[in-house]
Amino acid sequence: MKKVITYGTFDFLHNGHINILRRAKEYGDYLIVGISSDEFNALKGKKAYYSFEQRKAILEAIRYVDKVIPEHTWDQKVEDIKKYDIDVFIMGDDWKGKFDFLKEYCEVIYLPRTVGISTTKIKTDLNQFLKNG
Repeated sequence: MKKVITYGTFDFLHNGHINILRRAKEYGDYLIVGISSDEFNALKGKKAYYSFEQRKAILEAIRYVDKVIPEHTWDQKVEDIKKYDIDVFIMGDDWKGKFDFLKEYCEVIYLPRTVGISTTKIKTDLNQFLKNG
């Protein structure tokens, strides 16, 4: 069985998220998704609208996702790769090169992001919409 892992916050789930999950699953038989815990988001200076448990439940309902695990630190990726016997690590290409150090443990692939959509864009658009009524 070929195992794949990816990470993210996955707040305000959108078609870009679905696309990366679908494409990540195409690289293996079993997809694990690490999602940032609320505490880890706070350390990164990010605030998710949905709690960790809510984001986890949403991801678990997606057919491409086989397992959801919490991400507590930047450094846990090597641990997770070893623990879950990961073959392929996948991230969006906005992270290109940042995780190349993982190549000694598994294959590392950066997938192109879906054009025109991001959680940041959704938040900006919503703020603009609310501001202009």
